[in-house]
Amino acid sequence: MIALVTGANRGIGHEVARQLAAAGHTVMVSARSLEAATKAAAKIGGDAHPLRLDITNGDDITSAATEIGTRFGGLDILVNNAAIAYDTWQRAVNADLDVVREAAETNLYGPWRLTQALLPLLRASAHPRIVNVSSEAASLTSMGGGTPAYNTTKTALNALTRMLSAELRPDGILVNAICPGWVATDMGGPGGRPVADGAAGIVWAATLPDSGPTGGFFRDRQPLPW
Repeated sequence: MIALVTGANRGIGHEVARQLAAAGHTVMVSARSLEAATKAAAKIGGDAHPLRLDITNGDDITSAATEIGTRFGGLDILVNNAAIAYDTWQRAVNADLDVVREAAETNLYGPWRLTQALLPLLRASAHPRIVNVSSEAASLTSMGGGTPAYNTTKTALNALTRMLSAELRPDGILVNAICPGWVATDMGGPGGRPVADGAAGIVWAATLPDSGPTGGFFRDRQPLPW
């Protein structure tokens, strides 16, 4: 299986890439700089390969799709993990909308553009999977105030998950959103649970059987309310 994990040079993305490689998959370890991607892939070992990919850059996305197609001829797993702007300092009533727009470029438009570019490669797979790394903070059921850039863009990513799952169901592409929970990373801060635990649910969604769910929102394999 050929997998691409975005934002894989650290945190949850790095651990997802590590777990996939440890399970015997070929993993493209992407980061915004080739140096960071190379260091991360070397640390993971196994069949891990660095890939420079800034998901806000259309040329990078085109180049990544070309490279993956040339090297492997297809793609089995896409993990849209890269995200920014956990803006705990903001409130919706006075939010800096430039911050919200910047967050949307990475948290929504980036995964959307990348998915569109990689669809021909995913359709070439016998068991294609797309995993959008989301957050329970995006759940409308329990949403309150605060972190407006992060929450609104992750909610939009959940909506995209639902649309893609419906449109790609005839192609056999399973598309799910996964909340890793509060994990101790640079973005999540100290005090969260181990990164490996948060990554495990993402890996589960990335390696679902053909009979597995699609269009769902999960944490630790259990459904979350939208």
